[in-house]
Amino acid sequence: MNNIGVVVIGRNEGPRLLKCLQSLVGKAKSIVYVDSGSTDDSVALAMGLGVHVIHLDIQIPFTAARARNAGAYYLYQQDNSLDYVQFVDGDCEVVESWLDQASIFLNTHPSVAVVCGRRRERYPEASFYNLLCDIEWDTPIGNTNACGGDALMRYDAFVSESGYREDLIAGEEPELCIRFRLAGYKIYRLEAEMTLHDAAMTSFKQWWMRTTRGGYAFAQGAYLHGRSTEKHWVAESKRAWLWGAIIPVSICILSVLINAFFLFLFLIYPIQVIRIAMFGKNQHQAKWRYAFFLVLGKFPELVGQVKFLWHLFFNIRGNLIEYK
Repeated sequence: MNNIGVVVIGRNEGPRLLKCLQSLVGKAKSIVYVDSGSTDDSVALAMGLGVHVIHLDIQIPFTAARARNAGAYYLYQQDNSLDYVQFVDGDCEVVESWLDQASIFLNTHPSVAVVCGRRRERYPEASFYNLLCDIEWDTPIGNTNACGGDALMRYDAFVSESGYREDLIAGEEPELCIRFRLAGYKIYRLEAEMTLHDAAMTSFKQWWMRTTRGGYAFAQGAYLHGRSTEKHWVAESKRAWLWGAIIPVSICILSVLINAFFLFLFLIYPIQVIRIAMFGKNQHQAKWRYAFFLVLGKFPELVGQVKFLWHLFFNIRGNLIEYK
């Protein structure tokens, strides 16, 4: 068996968590499930499979980063000889061959700190919002700048960088990967199936909240690392402000102060949809709907940006922005 510890995080995942843990039992040296205040039978399911369980203190705001750190350091205290730690979200099922492929790659590539693979949506046909997730995760193979929530990491590299920043409510993986790369490590994505994810996202409201969380992450990431050579999420933040605020507000001002004719400038939005659909990187069957939601998404991203700035100005610790 590979010398791998696995950290699974979740809250109220129920049957999804059961599938996740069943895909891991017997595949790793040690598994811990970190529960963030579940009110369903998640904890009982984990204990029934013989998995270690950690209950996070509900008096401290939950974040995925905090949960992952708690699990990783628990495993490290139990066995500091572990070579790698696999992080998995509780709504994901790990593909049977993944741990072997990923650990072999890290064994033969000492300069790589993190390896990830293809995360797929389990039910992309259930809703277009699920399909959007599947499209989002189809990123290029090879050296990359960041991983997602599911990834295999070198334990010593993780510990040396003090793990995730626990105050981040989103975007904690790219932020950690920045520190890995600054320390001289590489991040790599294999052309291999890694996990099946169950977004269970069937409504516009869920999509809006998830995209708002993305905007918050962009703002926080730009605040932390935007002035470095990384320019981390600076461009993403600027696009949210440009398309979500500057353009529409400017058009409205011009139409009121000068001439209502300027309202025709709002055609820039459908033109942008056409441009993305016709010439964008994601040339798939749903490219028109994808382009529409990509443009529309700048508005909830702006909401997330404003929310972060509000928290920053008033020194408020942000809480999770949950979509399910």
